Order: sequence, then C-alpha cells, then structure tokens
Amino acid sequence: MRMNNPPKLLDRVHEFVRARHYSIRTENSHVDWAQRFILFHGKRHPKEMGVSEVEAFLTHLAVDIIL
Repeated sequence: MRMNNPPKLLDRVHEFVRARHYSIRTENSHVDWAQRFILFHGKRHPKEMGVSEVEAFLTHLAVDIIL
C-alpha cells in the first residue's frame, strides 16, 4: 500500500504561484528566493522562523552580497 505524502514546501510554492497565473519565470523566481531563504537558515522550515530570520536574510542580502 502506497502512502500519500504531503507535497514538499517548494512544490507548494510552485502550486501557490501557479494558481495565481503568474508567468513561469515569476514562479521560478519565487521558488528560488524561498529556497535561498531556507538554505541561508540551515534548511530550517519557514514555519519555525519569524521576523528576526527575515530581517537577518534581508540584511545579509543588503550587506554581504556584492553584485
């Protein structure tokens, strides 16, 4: 018997954005940024995080990333 696993978080992001009829490039961009956020915080699930983690990620982007 095969158990149905719930969809993974990034798959859910894809579905969420797709349901709003955004372009595929926008969809992929949203998923990419979600993945970057998760990886930045050591693969923690976003539901375990809050404002301070969002602020840390945005500060990292503004201060540590050189374009």
